Amino acid sequence: MESGEKRRGRTRRGPKPVKVGDIVEVEVVGKSKRGDGVAKIEGFVVFVPGTEPGQKVRVRIERVGNTYAVGKVLT
Repeated sequence: MESGEKRRGRTRRGPKPVKVGDIVEVEVVGKSKRGDGVAKIEGFVVFVPGTEPGQKVRVRIERVGNTYAVGKVLT
């Protein structure tokens, strides 16, 4: 693989669209293998435990990794 080449579409260039503590509204579009809801912000995956596809929820970003974030639903 050449320098700078994407690897299976998982490499993200530039700043991430969210940071820890951000509060965002997302629509859950799928479900992960572990059962968490999956939303996307600018193509960046956000796992939202306790949600189902089709839900629109406000979440606080709790953790941000290289290729994903984890949000907690606000009540």
